[in-house]
Amino acid sequence: MTAFRSWPTLLAPLAFALLAGGLLVFAFRGGPDEVSLRIPAAGRKDAAALSGPSPLESGTTTAGPGIAAELPGSWPGFRGAGLDAISPERIPLLDSWPEEGPPQQWSVAVGEGYAGPAIHAGRVYLMDYDREAQADALRCLSLADGREIWRFSYPVAVKRNHGMSRTVPAVAGDAVVALGPMGHVSCVDAATGEFRWGADLVRDHGTEIPPWYAGQCPLVDGDRVILAPAGRPPDGPLLCALDLPTGETLWSTPNTLSWKMTHASIAVAEIEGVRTYVYCGHRGVAGISAEDGTLLWSTPEWRISLATVPTPVPLPDGRLFLSGGYKAGSLMLQVRSGTEGWKSEPLFRLDDDAFGATQQTPIWYEDHLFGVRPDGELVCLDPDGSVLWSSGPSHRFGLGPFLIADGKLLVMDDHGELTMAAASNERFEMLARAKVLDGHDSWAPMAIAGGLLIVRDLTEMRCLDLRLDPSP
Repeated sequence: MTAFRSWPTLLAPLAFALLAGGLLVFAFRGGPDEVSLRIPAAGRKDAAALSGPSPLESGTTTAGPGIAAELPGSWPGFRGAGLDAISPERIPLLDSWPEEGPPQQWSVAVGEGYAGPAIHAGRVYLMDYDREAQADALRCLSLADGREIWRFSYPVAVKRNHGMSRTVPAVAGDAVVALGPMGHVSCVDAATGEFRWGADLVRDHGTEIPPWYAGQCPLVDGDRVILAPAGRPPDGPLLCALDLPTGETLWSTPNTLSWKMTHASIAVAEIEGVRTYVYCGHRGVAGISAEDGTLLWSTPEWRISLATVPTPVPLPDGRLFLSGGYKAGSLMLQVRSGTEGWKSEPLFRLDDDAFGATQQTPIWYEDHLFGVRPDGELVCLDPDGSVLWSSGPSHRFGLGPFLIADGKLLVMDDHGELTMAAASNERFEMLARAKVLDGHDSWAPMAIAGGLLIVRDLTEMRCLDLRLDPSP
């Protein structure tokens, strides 16, 4: 049974967007003291937000008592290293838990929101919001004990709207990139939090921030940061690539489609040998060349009436699985190139009774799709869209996140109950279940590294030890 009691509460899932990310650069070309801002044409409904200094100019880094842990493993951004919500690590996990659940390593208070963590080099990164200070806060915590190592913060007023923060940072090499709820992008040193460069999507590109704030997670692909500002035409880009070390724009895709930003993040697909960025705007889905930003194809076949949150799921042979809530159901799209260029066409559609995804992106694992549909049941689909099994009405998970590690599905429900099930296409087999969070709205994407699982609800983040052998 869901906790929706009124129309405003019904809209709460949109606050998470985890998933779902991106933005463009307002680069500090010559360093933090040399700031160049480009103001879009006046007349936008939020034109007042385009005047005055950028909040990023007032950003500060504060050191804390935490120390990076000497622990293995990495989950460097939204959906992990493979962008597929599957851990590549071969660390055996517990097969069952006691009634009280797996051991808890640490717990910390966080600002209201649904932002998920990234983990790398013994550090946990979180895009948080400090309501008392009215500031975005990119926090770096020790994976060992949760103590804060540093935080980079800048002033920005964000009203409560089912929480504030919603995005997952991206870590690559010695840099971490984060996107705040009002479209501010920051790149800082991953070890020290020292500011490197920043961007403001609204100011630079006329981006219209979605009603439940930015939920798009920045994508780092090699030495490039890929963002989807969906800026105001004709100058604002649909997508852009920025140089990770400097923030310089490498290419941008003109927003000739006049699409607006959604809560969905950018997916990466190899389609007929062409590396492609796939993005769902508010009027359709498009494929953009990773090489130079060329718009390869677009289609209005997929759009969601109220809010686009899940990220496209690439499958082999040029297929893309798209899913959404609010009666959108799901669509399998086939993308091909031919003598007349690229084309996309639907292979099949499913209504939301069979499969849709209001908030969390499905997982493609061992040639099958796993996800939670609007009735809260966990479902396994074959590649043709047939439902092979569902978890049934006694095992419903609401809008919570899920991932796969050590051949096991880890699934969170709305109220902090974590379920472990076999990642099998034959049947739903629950292995363990326990309440691991005390709050509600536990919708943030989880992260696992070295057998340590990071989970959170609206106001608290915890680290759980799932290792079968916790000894060093």
